[in-house]
Amino acid sequence: MKPVSFRLHGWESWAPHDNAEKAIAIPTLLRRRITPIGQKALNCAWELPEAANARIILSSRHGEFSRTLSLLEAIISKSDLSPADFTLSVHHALIGLLSIVQKNHKGHTAIASGSESFCFGLLEAAACLHENPNESVVLIHFDDLLQDSFAEFNNPNEQPIALALALTGVGGNEEFQIDIEPNSSSVPSALHAQDFLKFVSSDARECLSVGENQKWRWTRNAVA
Repeated sequence: MKPVSFRLHGWESWAPHDNAEKAIAIPTLLRRRITPIGQKALNCAWELPEAANARIILSSRHGEFSRTLSLLEAIISKSDLSPADFTLSVHHALIGLLSIVQKNHKGHTAIASGSESFCFGLLEAAACLHENPNESVVLIHFDDLLQDSFAEFNNPNEQPIALALALTGVGGNEEFQIDIEPNSSSVPSALHAQDFLKFVSSDARECLSVGENQKWRWTRNAVA
């Protein structure tokens, strides 16, 4: 496929090793309905002014897994299901709540593409931007470590992460580009969101992040 380009107007992130823990800015009414990792994800988006009036793309491999796990455990124990957990268990529930609170009617899309969920989420966000260059797009990505008996499926060196990127077609002094090529031999890293976050936080011109089926190359170019 042809390279896809975009510009970043701003971004926010959270990881467990952050030196300064940011205060939760999202309203209490929204905060108390979601899990801790969900709070981190929406807080990153809340810090971006564009989120209130942008198309939202959410990407996550497992979503709010602790909520899903509690539902499965209730079914196994033949207990009553939590109405809140059941209602909010769908993959796009978080951005649905965010759009309601912010009165954002631009629409949203949820992406789940295995270990490459962030990459395809970023590609979807860039594609939306190309479809309508005058409308900002915000990508929200988050993933938590799997718990209990599912922990064996966590990838080596994987850590919880949440980030939000504000993509735009104009402004800024850098343009980013996404290139994709098949991966037929290289060992996948499965830490794509972390790779991209390190890339945009540095002065590096390009970054290669290897997935199970694709190699994702991100480059940055100065623009006038």
